[in-house]
Amino acid sequence: MMAINRYRLKTLISKNNVQAKRVEKLLNNIDYLIGAILLGNNFVNILAASIATLLSIKLYGEGSVIIASMILTVVILIFAENTPKTFAAKNPERVALPASWLLDLIINLFKPVIFLISLISKFILNIFGLKTESKNDLNSEELRMAVKDSKSMMSNSYQRMLLNIIDLEKVKVEDIMIPHNELVIADINDEEELFDQFKRIQHNRLLIFEGSESNIIGTIHMRDLVNNYAKDEVNMSQIKELIREPYFVPEGTPLSQQLEHFKSQKRRLGIVVDEYGEVQGMVVLDDILEEIVGQFTSSQGESIDEITLQEDGSYLVDPKISIRELNTELKIKLPFDNAKTLNGLILEQLQSFPQHNVSLKIHPLIIEIIQVSKQGIKLVRVKKLI
Repeated sequence: MMAINRYRLKTLISKNNVQAKRVEKLLNNIDYLIGAILLGNNFVNILAASIATLLSIKLYGEGSVIIASMILTVVILIFAENTPKTFAAKNPERVALPASWLLDLIINLFKPVIFLISLISKFILNIFGLKTESKNDLNSEELRMAVKDSKSMMSNSYQRMLLNIIDLEKVKVEDIMIPHNELVIADINDEEELFDQFKRIQHNRLLIFEGSESNIIGTIHMRDLVNNYAKDEVNMSQIKELIREPYFVPEGTPLSQQLEHFKSQKRRLGIVVDEYGEVQGMVVLDDILEEIVGQFTSSQGESIDEITLQEDGSYLVDPKISIRELNTELKIKLPFDNAKTLNGLILEQLQSFPQHNVSLKIHPLIIEIIQVSKQGIKLVRVKKLI
């Protein structure tokens, strides 16, 4: 009964379903409900054990008690515990609604006993600082169901955004970050390289390090640099004043929390670090917003084309694409617990550096490696299995 979908329950209550109202009443008194379930369960088990003991002694003598106990234990585990409880867990609504009248009856008949059990249980829990208040908050799966059931009242784009917001807590910063090898960075001690980056950079911010690329000392916003160019005040001392203090983010931070952190810290960019403090990449506010509303165009007004549909139904894919994005685009379910990119997943499966024209099957895809270089895989062709 505790596993029943609360959103579905509220829907039934709105339709004046008597059983649903009774279930809600029971769930609002969770200590009484648990007391009634345990009282009935233990009473039946003890009664069955007593009957089995008496019958075994009467029919086969005292020596048969142990055998009878073993047989009864197996029977109870299969037919009174494991099987019905597994069925109830998988079909909570089908079981909870009809069973609610019986549980309500037990509570009313044995209310003094259940009240005493509940009082003692609360006392013990309070000693350990535990609270027994029931919560009627919807979990993420129930929220997803609520959004899907509201399909007729909102557009597909709104529904998709709401579902993406619910899923933010499942996605971590490391899943969407720009990896370290793709960061645009410059050494503050190398004046020539620094000014060369200023001329070539196509992004809003430039990461600045000192000595080692892992030693990020801050970022320079191109807007600040342009303002100084307008005033003819571009020199190394002025550039150092433009460097903004870096904001570091643990790689395992859920996007829902990171969005709140960006808001509270008034930041738009974070340097992602692992548990050892090593720089792993960079996450920006736009990346999180894209998880909600979908892919933006780049700041240069160009679309990011990582998947190209071919005439034969296959796709040419940049292997640096994240598995999550590939799953979304192709509507598949590749695992991304370990590898975060298609390139990483291929290397994980092959366990060696691939050669040209190697093909492999990763359900539900056939992946053919088209181009490779010394640094890694450059291009693959993927085809969905029918």
